[in-house]
Amino acid sequence: QLQLVESGGGLVQPGGSLRLSCAASGFTLDYYAIGWFRQAPGTEREGVGCISKSNNSTYFADSVKGRFTISRDNAKNTVYLQMNSLEPEDTAVYYCAASNALITIEMLCRLGVTISAMDYWGKGTLVTVSS
Repeated sequence: QLQLVESGGGLVQPGGSLRLSCAASGFTLDYYAIGWFRQAPGTEREGVGCISKSNNSTYFADSVKGRFTISRDNAKNTVYLQMNSLEPEDTAVYYCAASNALITIEMLCRLGVTISAMDYWGKGTLVTVSS
């Protein structure tokens, strides 16, 4: 069964950190570009950060640039989203997704949902930033 499973979400105070994991089963993640998306109540799903499949280049939304990083562990078939200096505005359900689309990772992050460019989605993990 092909699936992505996110983990690592939870409640954290403003200024704190979390590391989200995206583990794949049934397929190999390093053959795909990976995107992290988030959706807060009443809002559309938005791209947070993406990592390419070829050279592991990354793209981040302006709202998280400098605070979030993405990395791969191919041996564990897992991609991570490290989130630092968390703000209440980062509260959302976070999803990872895999794509084989022939577009830049910037476009993948910015339009991946709109143009249905993602091949596989996880079910999400909730991140709550609150004191």
